[in-house]
Formats: sequence, C-alpha cells, structure tokens
Amino acid sequence: MPERLTTRTSITGAGVWHPPTVLDNTELCIAFNEFVRRDNARNAEAIAAGSREALRESSPEFIVKASGIERRYVEDKSGLIDPDRMCPNIPERPPEQLSLQAEYAVNAARAALAQAGRVGEDVDLVICGAACLQRSYPAIAIEVQDAIGAMGHGFDVSLGCSTGVQALQLASHALQLGQARCALVVLPELNSPHLNWRDRDSHFILGDASVAMVLESTDRARAGAWEIRSTKMASKWSNTIRNNFGFTNRCDPSTRDAPDKLFHQQGRRVFKDVVPMAEKFVLETIAQHGLEPAQIDRYWLHQANQNMNDLIAKRVLGRDATAEEAPLVLAEYGNTASAGSLIAFTLRETDLPAGSIGVMCAFGAGYSLGSLVLQRS
Repeated sequence: MPERLTTRTSITGAGVWHPPTVLDNTELCIAFNEFVRRDNARNAEAIAAGSREALRESSPEFIVKASGIERRYVEDKSGLIDPDRMCPNIPERPPEQLSLQAEYAVNAARAALAQAGRVGEDVDLVICGAACLQRSYPAIAIEVQDAIGAMGHGFDVSLGCSTGVQALQLASHALQLGQARCALVVLPELNSPHLNWRDRDSHFILGDASVAMVLESTDRARAGAWEIRSTKMASKWSNTIRNNFGFTNRCDPSTRDAPDKLFHQQGRRVFKDVVPMAEKFVLETIAQHGLEPAQIDRYWLHQANQNMNDLIAKRVLGRDATAEEAPLVLAEYGNTASAGSLIAFTLRETDLPAGSIGVMCAFGAGYSLGSLVLQRS
C-alpha cells in the first residue's frame, strides 16, 4: 500500500447561502412556452416556407427527465417569467455599494466562519471563484476581504465548473507553503444573468447560490474537520461548453448580443465526452491512495446532470450508487456551476463518522477536472 498521502491541510468550516426566490419548472415552462408561441407567430411565414424551424415548447416532465432538476434559486424571477424579457431584473449597484457577487460570498462566508469557530480577522487569504465573475477588477476576493475584515491578500480565479475544486487546491497549497494560516474560499455563483433562458436545451439548467469553505493546517483543525489527503487536476481543450462574453464584444456590434455571449453547450457531445473522462479521473484519484472504489464512503460529484452523475458513479463502483454514496442536490438547486460539488459536500457530510473517506470531484468546460480526497478526523 502506498505511503499515506496528506496535504496536512483541512476544511474546518463550510457554509451555503442562496437567494430566497424559487423558480420551479412549471412557472419556468409557462413563460418559455409563451415566448415560443409568440416567436413562432412572428415568424409564421418563414416557418411555412421552410426557411426557419419552429421553436419547440418545453415541459416540467422534459426538464426532470433530461436533468433531474425540479426547481432552482434565482436572484430575480420577475424578468425570467416575462416572455418579452426572459432575463433577470438586476439593477446595477454604485461602486460604493457591495457588489452582488461579493454579497453572495459574504453571506456564505459568515456561515463557514461560524462553523470553523473563526472570525473575519482570522482570515489571511481569500480566494473567490466563479464560472463567470461580475467584473474583471478590482478582484471580488479583495472586496470580500474588506467586507469581512480579513487580513493578508485575496485573488479571483475562474475555470468553469471546476473552479471550486481548483480554488480549494490553491488555498491548500498556500497553507502548505506558509503563505497563509487561515484561508477562505468563496464561490458566489450568480448564474441566471449568463443563461440563455430562450434556449430549450438549457433554459432550465442553472441556478444561483453561494458556498464558502475555511481551510487551515490540520494541526490547527478542530475535531470533526475534513483533512485534505490529496488533490488532483487535469484539463483537455474542448469547445463543447462555452461562453463568449467578454470586453472585446463591444468591438463588433453585429455580434455583440448574439446567443453565443451566453452559456451554450453541445449537450449530447458533453455527456459522451465527460462520462468516461470523469470515470477515469475518479478511479485514478482513488488508486493513488491504494483504495478500491467501494472503500470510499461518499462521492460529492459536480451537480450538472442527474443522468450524468448516476452513470459516472455506476461506472466507478460497478453498480448503481445509493443516494448516500453519491448524493444529489440538483432537484432543489439546479446546476450551480462551480459551487455544485461543494454544496453537495456541505449539505451531505454531517452524518459521516470519524475516519470516513470521501471524494469531491468537479468537471466542466475546458474540459477541466479536479478532485480532493477527504478524510474526517
């Protein structure tokens, strides 16, 4: 058996926050289908002539079958259920006011710090990650650092849906190098603004939520904390999940507001590519510890799609996974991008006794993959 691997760092606190507004599949489909009817009526001649395809309606049953999602939390739904708008109403805030993503991060951070028994002043590193960040600079991490009274330094990272695991690894590395004593990772996923709510194949996928975790060296960790035994990352270029929004969009007015400036993917291709890639990655993660898949007490996988997660878990274990072995939070939260696996961990870890071993794994655009092997003290 290989020598016991450990990073000598631990997750000592975790917290989840989400906006109070719930958007369920039924009201989502009512708005979407009204948009479809209006659009098809406006383009009836072109559709009849065969130069344009009629848009198809959606249904709650289709959404659940395709994804396992029943509802999601959103910052605003008044604009999402307006067939003429189908975009959240989110007023821009002045520079002197806390930004919306920073607010999401602070709300989750408070819960994580409370569980860790720490306060903002104990933190000397803040890493903020998200699939899409609200602005380029100043870093939202530094804004969060100021809001909670943290010391040290902060920076932002983004790696699609693997950002959360990447940020945890960066925090662990900083602790190992002595660059910090108490690190805070925040994932304020404000996804509703960059989702194309008029695309039948993806209009139901994303939800808004925030998660935060406190990391410290294992010798400072409280009893019951989760030791980070190992970390692993991998990436392979792919265009199948993409968002082309950026500062150069304004340079070409003809494409500035095109659908590719929002989240879009080749769903079937992604499924076909990611399942074997994630299976291999998880098995390699476990093997480096000399363990068998059945010896892992829990798998906290990226919460992208229930069918995908179920198949990955089945291929790893060689059988169907139980709800306890590979928990899902998709039905309530939807896909919360990089926060998904961390939310699953935070909400589905308290029942595990000391000595339990779990694998947190994320996979997404890039393609990018990341994992942590965790053990409860």
